Amino acid sequence: MSSMSVTPLSPPPPQSPPTPQRTAVPGSYGWPVIGPLSDRLQYFWFQGPTKFFQKRIEKYNSTVFRTNVPPAFPFFAGVNPNVVAVLDVKSFSHLFDMELVEKTNVLVGDFMPSVKFTGGLRVCPYLDTSEPKHAQVKDFTLDILKRSSTIWVPSMVTSLDTMWDSIDSQLSTTGAAVGPIGYILPLQQFLLTFLSRTILGAETSAIPEIENSGHIMLDKWLALQLLPTISINILQPLEEIFLHSFSYPFWLVKSDYKKLENFVKNEAGETVKRAETEFSLTEEEAIHNLLFILGFNAFGGFSIFFPSLLTSLGDQKSVHDELRKEVREKLSNKVLSFETVKEMDLINSFVYETLRLNPPVPSQFGRARRDFDLSSHNAVFEIKKGELLCGYQPVVMRDPKIFENPEDFVYDRFSKKKGGGELLKYLYWSNGPQSGSQGPSASNKQCAARDTVPMTAAVFLAYLFQRYDNIDISSGSITALQKAK
Repeated sequence: MSSMSVTPLSPPPPQSPPTPQRTAVPGSYGWPVIGPLSDRLQYFWFQGPTKFFQKRIEKYNSTVFRTNVPPAFPFFAGVNPNVVAVLDVKSFSHLFDMELVEKTNVLVGDFMPSVKFTGGLRVCPYLDTSEPKHAQVKDFTLDILKRSSTIWVPSMVTSLDTMWDSIDSQLSTTGAAVGPIGYILPLQQFLLTFLSRTILGAETSAIPEIENSGHIMLDKWLALQLLPTISINILQPLEEIFLHSFSYPFWLVKSDYKKLENFVKNEAGETVKRAETEFSLTEEEAIHNLLFILGFNAFGGFSIFFPSLLTSLGDQKSVHDELRKEVREKLSNKVLSFETVKEMDLINSFVYETLRLNPPVPSQFGRARRDFDLSSHNAVFEIKKGELLCGYQPVVMRDPKIFENPEDFVYDRFSKKKGGGELLKYLYWSNGPQSGSQGPSASNKQCAARDTVPMTAAVFLAYLFQRYDNIDISSGSITALQKAK
């Protein structure tokens, strides 16, 4: 009897994922005047920005849709509030493709604060990558960060010592202390001193008025530029009437800006001269771009980010022991530096998770350079040249297709143990991915300090855990500190 050979059944070929459906962008802009005004009230008052976008995702069953974003009506006649919202990681990533979008004057949307706030110049963030001046200023900024890298951490630690010595003395002179002590103003004074030294090469102590009040001058300068776009939602309807209905004039901060301008001109002479000789900028261009880098990008960004970091630290009390242990093990017989904090896996993960949930700059914009197809996770949409795209990161960074338990603060989400390094290519706080790209350059709009900012935050946390055995933080205040024995 002959044996019969049996051919084993081959497995079915793997099924490719379904092709995203091509569809029109859902949503509408509503009636002229009425539609933008209604959306503005929902955005600022009745819902708030995050719920505003989330509700529309649910309504249209799409993370890409048409809507209006402030500012709008009555005194923003030249501002078009119409945008295409892109609110998942895949659609949001189109904002960083400079072949698809251009960035001329869209830092905060179609609205642009008066150039009087920046010395009559369009400073770097308002320039598109196609403009020659963009490359000059961006290269100058990258050069500043490269040159200051050797003094960055020592200067920071010196200023942190001053800040925390002051807070310690206010809380108590001995042992465990009970506050509360607000940390916002001491934090901003620390930031201005430290950032002036590292970015400008200037000492705030040279001008007592800048040393004592420079941070308040910058706060006012920032506020008057951004008030029409920022949700505070504390004193409605007064906020809508007085903060969101018109632009504030420059003359309200003209005197302060002149003092800050003179500080840069007189105390940062070497840095200004380098901008002229090595990057072909005029003295005026160098001064006003330096002031924007210092005041808006660095001081303004850290003034938002560090309080978020301290709030996260206060909320995550249960992980303090683990973070403190990592810091002290890695710093054993070593000096605090960028190199040593790079080894602190959990500290860095904590920083990245804070940036994911609370990005310092929540909204990004880009105008379509040409017609193109924009893909979300589920569909493909036709975008027309000139349409303004708007991404809101607090929603984008909660994309459930990318981040597991996206609403939760998972302190070790980005740790090596969890393979979190792979997620960094989806972390877009810096106007581009944290990893997996060429990084900041003159050819893109990614923050020049993409790597410097998280490492600075890691140094900040490591300093605290090296200095204190116990830290209690609540509602913008330090409530208890116990110095390391």
